[in-house]
Amino acid sequence: MTETIEFQAEARQLLQLMIHSIYSDKDVFLRELISNASDALDKLRMESYRDKDLGVDTSDLHVELRTDSAARTITIADNGIGMSRDDVVTLIGTIAKSGTAETLAKLREAQASGSEEVTAELIGQFGIGFYSSFMVADRVEMTTRRAGTDGGVHWESAGEGTYELSEVADAPQGTSITVHLKAEDAEDNLHDYADPAVVKRIVKRYSDFITWPILLNPTADGAVVEGAEEEDSEQEASNEPINSRKALWARPRSEVSDEEYAEFYRHVSHDWQEPLETMRFTGEGTFEYQALLFLPAHAPMDLYYRDAKRGVQLYVKRVFVMEDCEALVPEYLRFVKGVVDAQDLSLNVSREILQQDRQIQLIRKRLVKRVLQTITALRGEDAEKYDTFWRECGRALKEGLLSDQDNTQAILEASSFASTHDPEKLTTLADYVARMPEGQESIYYVTGESRAAVENSPHIEAFRAKGYEVLLLTDQVDEVWVGMVPSYGAGDDAKPFASIAQGDVDLADDAEKPEGFDDLLSWMTTTLADDVSEVRLSTRLTTSPACLVGEVGGLPPQLEQMMRSMGQEIPVQKRALELNPKHPLVENLKAAHEARPEDAGVAETASLLHDMALLAEGGELKEPSAFVGKLAQRLAATL
Repeated sequence: MTETIEFQAEARQLLQLMIHSIYSDKDVFLRELISNASDALDKLRMESYRDKDLGVDTSDLHVELRTDSAARTITIADNGIGMSRDDVVTLIGTIAKSGTAETLAKLREAQASGSEEVTAELIGQFGIGFYSSFMVADRVEMTTRRAGTDGGVHWESAGEGTYELSEVADAPQGTSITVHLKAEDAEDNLHDYADPAVVKRIVKRYSDFITWPILLNPTADGAVVEGAEEEDSEQEASNEPINSRKALWARPRSEVSDEEYAEFYRHVSHDWQEPLETMRFTGEGTFEYQALLFLPAHAPMDLYYRDAKRGVQLYVKRVFVMEDCEALVPEYLRFVKGVVDAQDLSLNVSREILQQDRQIQLIRKRLVKRVLQTITALRGEDAEKYDTFWRECGRALKEGLLSDQDNTQAILEASSFASTHDPEKLTTLADYVARMPEGQESIYYVTGESRAAVENSPHIEAFRAKGYEVLLLTDQVDEVWVGMVPSYGAGDDAKPFASIAQGDVDLADDAEKPEGFDDLLSWMTTTLADDVSEVRLSTRLTTSPACLVGEVGGLPPQLEQMMRSMGQEIPVQKRALELNPKHPLVENLKAAHEARPEDAGVAETASLLHDMALLAEGGELKEPSAFVGKLAQRLAATL
């Protein structure tokens, strides 16, 4: 006896919205049905362990895919737990338990506004993976029998207003779903899903690592399917699974070779080289996941492209969900490639958009922690590998100092820096602190465009003479993060960062401080008022006559210049001009001012001194031609 049951009005409209609007890729209907079949096999195995009297054979659990090009159908069958009539009515016949017009109105509103987050929140409550088949089907049939029972159920619907239920006495255990396909439509992105080649491609992409074997057009003797052409090897039914079932992250490490890891890395990263380092993590407890991640041996070509794709592949129970899952990897770790396979995640109905829930954030947090630990450990275990990584991807890693406050110290631990200690090797901050002489309280640094430029900076002269090590920071990101990270270390052991080009540094003994310069400093401050905030004596200079020094916390000149080149309006920042009282030029300028305070040539020399300090740090002159003219006159006067 066949019973026709009508959908509720709201549920009928809701079904149409789901069929035509939710999924962006029609291929996923097969992924959803295979995933449902895999879940049914998992449930049967668990039920057989729990109920020893169930009386089922679990020795040959599998999923079958049967295509019929003439009838234009594809059938997805499993010999899993199956469903009773009540199960079918509850799980398949009812789309939304509430069935209210209010829910439908919210979904329509979210869809009209284009809000993916709201839409995901609403549709995430419906288990409608089965209904994705109506994207490609005119009609869907399902025959199912629950394990341990005698009678089966047949369900059929065109996805419009009603569905039919009838009893089947001789139904096999499990569930068989036959999809009667629509005509191919290139504009609607519909392929010929009755073509075994198309089916194999979809399985390879989405369901290759499903635990259970997936058989395509199996026969009892493995013969070629009737009607298949000899050259069409895709229709040959050898009864061999078309899915590899080789999820490397789920196999013991001892059973996976380096060659297999390298090949998998090439597959997920599209890189032709072998990975620099392989990382395997397992999360257990309230939520479970497995991760197989890789560090590259060279920077990806698009590492610094603004719109480059990033993230790792996301699987849920070995089912492919997303190619580039940005939610699991922060932008500064965009060079990391690999796979994360979660057991249970909050996904929307199409499994295409992750909701930002606690599980996602916790997995991300653990992955970031383990990746940073691996990079730090690599330095001690294989210095050559670490040097390669830092050379290729270190600049990207330091971007995390701008955005990830929770892991600032871990990123600093994983980082290396050039310094005045060794011109050939980089140093860690831990080693820097260990070498600090007694009395030094800060970690000194200087920023600039190149190592050669900062090593010859006038600011560094007295620090080198006093034996103070200085970090040489030459990446653009360094200009920014040093202003956002106050110190290295924790608690009482924290050491603040201090720019040698900012603030009033006192490196001289009281006996060394000269006197009698007050008049010169006051006069020069007035004369150069348009360019400097003040003129003062310096203790950081030993060979250069002068240097420009910014205020603590102010914008470094390189960053200021970079922001202006990007079109940002930055207020003019005057800096202090520091003079080296022991330099002959400064001594002669002092004497000349005392002897001829109104001489225009003395003021011209003071202006030249400022411009020389600006050039020495790599700055740009306001009027280069005026500087050249004044310099030529001064040189001519000396000959």
